[in-house]
Amino acid sequence: MGTSRHAETYISKYFGYKLTGHNRRNQRSYMTASMTAYGRTEESNETGHITWEIRSVNHRYLELNIRLPEELRMLEAKVREHISNKLKRGKVDCLLRFDANEIPGNGLSINKDLANCLVKSAESIQSSITDPAMLNAMDVLRWPGVINRDTIDAESISVPLLKQLDMTLERVVETRVSEGNKLQAMILERCDTIASLLRAFGEKLPEIQQMLRDRLTEKSQELAIDLDKDRLEQEILLLVQKSDVAEELDRLDAHLDEVRQVVQKNEPVGRRLDFLMQELNREANTLGSKAANLDYTNTSVDLKVLIEQMREQIQNIE
Repeated sequence: MGTSRHAETYISKYFGYKLTGHNRRNQRSYMTASMTAYGRTEESNETGHITWEIRSVNHRYLELNIRLPEELRMLEAKVREHISNKLKRGKVDCLLRFDANEIPGNGLSINKDLANCLVKSAESIQSSITDPAMLNAMDVLRWPGVINRDTIDAESISVPLLKQLDMTLERVVETRVSEGNKLQAMILERCDTIASLLRAFGEKLPEIQQMLRDRLTEKSQELAIDLDKDRLEQEILLLVQKSDVAEELDRLDAHLDEVRQVVQKNEPVGRRLDFLMQELNREANTLGSKAANLDYTNTSVDLKVLIEQMREQIQNIE
């Protein structure tokens, strides 16, 4: 009788839990974000042509790989700060291409001292080379520092550069959120499926435990052993209690509720969800280890398949 009331409690929980989950989903829009995204922007202004490219993939922490033109390396700290303000996890590759505008009327400014030094150095080692190639003017001009270039004023260009970086980051964030919404929907769907699976198992639980009692009673009768009825009842009750999965169902219920709440938070939740998948899997394994009936085993396997599907997708959530 007590077992039946317990099963009814679970059935009520699962029905209410599932409806609550749907209600919550309809009431709010959430910002679960994926770590996979790409963003690119281009812009031309009075200083030159600016191109930003940002790619991100899943990673345990925030790992930044920033590539800037040599003359703009002093902006790296600010670029890191801007990216860190928008993204919290993921391996991020950030590339800046900057083509400065030429100043009208300016001819080539050549470092003649360096050019003469290069020519003399080349002539001094030609005698020791078996088959020396002729040194031409273009080879000299290509040498770093021979052509003096106008120095970019990094401070004056930093404002439009960083403003465009923020625009690129917004595109990356939009892509992450779009992908994250798909992952969120998949996780909530799997939570609904697990809740239905547990509800069905809860409905069968009284029947399963009664079958176990009947089997043990029949077994004792087959052995034709004269046993004290009270003692036999105590032993049967003990075996039934050992196969009871009430605590596991309680914890699975609590973990599912936590998954639904966490996945709907407007903050990075990937690590928390990964931990919850471990806890769900632990309870599913315990359910399987108490396999007093084929239904226990089948339910455990189905649970682990669904949990693994969620876990694989959660690896890509920020």
